[in-house]
Amino acid sequence: QVQLVETGGGLVQAGGSLKLSCSTTVRTVTPGATAWFRQAPGKEREFVAAMDWSGRSIIYEVSVKDRFTISREGGKSTVYLQMNNLKPEETAVYYCTRRNGPMPTMARDAYDYWGQGTQVTVSS
Repeated sequence: QVQLVETGGGLVQAGGSLKLSCSTTVRTVTPGATAWFRQAPGKEREFVAAMDWSGRSIIYEVSVKDRFTISREGGKSTVYLQMNNLKPEETAVYYCTRRNGPMPTMARDAYDYWGQGTQVTVSS
Protein backbone atom coordinates (compact mmCIF):
# COMPACT_ATOMS: atom_id res chain seq x y z
CA GLN A 1 0.00 0.00 0.00
CA VAL A 2 1.24 3.49 -0.87
CA GLN A 3 1.42 5.74 2.18
CA LEU A 4 1.55 9.54 1.98
CA VAL A 5 2.49 11.96 4.74
CA GLU A 6 1.89 15.71 4.55
CA THR A 7 3.89 18.25 6.52
CA GLY A 8 4.32 22.02 6.53
CA GLY A 9 0.95 23.26 7.64
CA GLY A 10 0.49 25.83 10.34
CA LEU A 11 -0.80 29.25 11.21
CA VAL A 12 -0.04 32.15 8.89
CA GLN A 13 -1.36 35.67 8.51
CA ALA A 14 -3.26 36.70 5.41
CA GLY A 15 -0.82 37.43 2.63
CA GLY A 16 1.75 35.05 4.03
CA SER A 17 3.23 31.89 2.58
CA LEU A 18 3.60 28.23 3.45
CA LYS A 19 5.25 25.32 1.71
CA LEU A 20 3.68 21.90 2.12
CA SER A 21 5.49 18.63 1.57
CA CYS A 22 4.10 15.24 0.61
CA SER A 23 6.39 12.29 1.25
CA THR A 24 5.83 8.78 -0.02
CA THR A 25 6.80 6.23 2.60
CA VAL A 26 7.21 3.32 0.19
CA ARG A 27 8.60 2.96 -3.30
CA THR A 28 6.19 4.02 -6.02
CA VAL A 29 5.46 1.08 -8.28
CA THR A 30 3.86 3.08 -11.09
CA PRO A 31 4.55 6.63 -12.36
CA GLY A 32 1.22 7.98 -11.19
CA ALA A 33 0.05 11.56 -10.83
CA THR A 34 0.06 13.46 -7.55
CA ALA A 35 -2.40 16.11 -6.43
CA TRP A 36 -3.31 18.39 -3.57
CA PHE A 37 -6.87 18.81 -2.32
CA ARG A 38 -8.21 20.82 0.59
CA GLN A 39 -11.25 20.61 2.80
CA ALA A 40 -12.58 23.49 4.86
CA PRO A 41 -15.06 23.03 7.70
CA GLY A 42 -18.53 22.36 6.36
CA LYS A 43 -17.35 22.12 2.75
CA GLU A 44 -16.53 19.32 0.35
CA ARG A 45 -12.98 18.35 -0.40
CA GLU A 46 -11.88 20.43 -3.38
CA PHE A 47 -9.12 20.26 -5.94
CA VAL A 48 -6.10 22.54 -5.62
CA ALA A 49 -3.31 21.37 -7.94
CA ALA A 50 -1.97 18.27 -9.65
CA MET A 51 1.02 17.14 -11.69
CA ASP A 52 2.19 14.10 -13.57
CA TRP A 53 5.27 12.11 -12.68
CA SER A 54 7.59 14.11 -14.93
CA GLY A 55 6.30 17.49 -13.78
CA ARG A 56 5.60 18.56 -17.35
CA SER A 57 1.81 18.35 -17.07
CA ILE A 58 0.39 20.55 -14.31
CA ILE A 59 -3.11 21.83 -13.59
CA TYR A 60 -4.38 24.28 -10.98
CA GLU A 61 -7.70 25.34 -9.59
CA VAL A 62 -8.36 28.73 -11.13
CA SER A 63 -8.29 30.69 -7.86
CA VAL A 64 -4.78 29.50 -6.94
CA LYS A 65 -2.98 29.29 -10.28
CA ASP A 66 -1.13 32.61 -9.92
CA ARG A 67 -0.17 32.04 -6.29
CA PHE A 68 0.48 28.32 -5.75
CA THR A 69 3.12 26.09 -7.30
CA ILE A 70 3.20 22.32 -7.27
CA SER A 71 6.59 20.72 -7.83
CA ARG A 72 8.81 17.78 -7.02
CA GLU A 73 12.49 17.25 -6.56
CA GLY A 74 13.87 15.35 -9.50
CA GLY A 75 14.33 11.69 -8.73
CA LYS A 76 12.83 12.06 -5.27
CA SER A 77 9.60 10.89 -3.69
CA THR A 78 8.57 14.25 -2.22
CA VAL A 79 6.05 16.57 -3.85
CA TYR A 80 5.64 20.18 -2.71
CA LEU A 81 2.95 22.82 -2.73
CA GLN A 82 4.27 26.35 -2.40
CA MET A 83 1.42 28.64 -1.36
CA ASN A 84 1.87 32.40 -1.58
CA ASN A 85 -0.42 35.29 -0.68
CA LEU A 86 -2.71 33.07 1.34
CA LYS A 87 -6.26 34.17 2.06
CA PRO A 88 -8.39 33.48 5.13
CA GLU A 89 -10.93 31.56 3.06
CA GLU A 90 -8.18 29.09 2.20
CA THR A 91 -8.07 27.83 5.76
CA ALA A 92 -8.49 24.08 5.42
CA VAL A 93 -6.94 20.69 5.90
CA TYR A 94 -4.71 20.11 2.90
CA TYR A 95 -4.39 16.57 1.60
CA CYS A 96 -1.85 14.96 -0.66
CA THR A 97 -3.17 12.25 -2.94
CA ARG A 98 -1.82 9.96 -5.63
CA ARG A 99 -3.35 7.91 -8.40
CA ASN A 100 -2.05 4.95 -10.31
CA GLY A 101 -2.84 6.56 -13.66
CA PRO A 102 -0.28 8.91 -15.20
CA MET A 103 -2.47 11.92 -16.00
CA PRO A 104 -3.29 14.66 -13.51
CA THR A 105 -6.98 15.34 -13.03
CA MET A 106 -9.30 17.47 -10.94
CA ALA A 107 -11.59 14.53 -10.27
CA ARG A 108 -11.47 13.52 -6.63
CA ASP A 109 -12.60 9.97 -7.26
CA ALA A 110 -9.75 9.37 -9.69
CA TYR A 111 -7.19 9.24 -6.90
CA ASP A 112 -6.27 6.04 -5.12
CA TYR A 113 -4.18 6.94 -2.07
CA TRP A 114 -4.61 9.75 0.45
CA GLY A 115 -2.57 11.20 3.26
CA GLN A 116 -4.09 12.22 6.58
CA GLY A 117 -3.79 15.92 5.85
CA THR A 118 -2.07 18.94 7.35
CA GLN A 119 -3.92 21.90 8.81
CA VAL A 120 -3.45 25.32 7.25
CA THR A 121 -4.96 28.25 9.12
CA VAL A 122 -4.88 31.74 7.60
CA SER A 123 -5.74 34.55 9.98
CA SER A 124 -7.15 37.93 9.02
